[in-house]
Amino acid sequence: MTEFYIPAKLQSLHSDILPSQLRYHNKRVAVSKEFTFDAAHHLHLYEGKCQSLHGHTYRLIVTVSGVPGNTGLTVDFSDLKTIYREEIEAKLDHRYLNEVLPPMNTTAENMVVWIWEQFDGALAAQGLKAAGCRLEEIKLYETPTSFATAKREWMESSEESEPQR
Repeated sequence: MTEFYIPAKLQSLHSDILPSQLRYHNKRVAVSKEFTFDAAHHLHLYEGKCQSLHGHTYRLIVTVSGVPGNTGLTVDFSDLKTIYREEIEAKLDHRYLNEVLPPMNTTAENMVVWIWEQFDGALAAQGLKAAGCRLEEIKLYETPTSFATAKREWMESSEESEPQR
């Protein structure tokens, strides 16, 4: 049987731990936050079910990295939530994506890059990029088993010279 332990005293700053001990290391680490939103869309020049208007519950996973600050946090999860709510959810949730996104086919591949641009711009505007925080990866799930990914190294590289299909 598991024995449970109830602490007699909560740890107290300055007496049990010093502010200089809050940051355990100076290594870059990544943190991720997951979100969902519901939206409808259809695809142009597509032969299949997705040419008709339909909806998805999209799942978005945002990963940022940085070296933790003096409190041991790389970025506050609430900052990521605020960016998501203002830049993504407010624009896409329960909306017709073909109407609210820039002119594009509303594929997961196109949307993940647009979402990257929104998040990256917000990180810069809030001073998080200047503080060393950087966007590492965004995954956009259109269904539980189908998703598109954007990674920092791909987004920062020069234009790919792949032929258009």
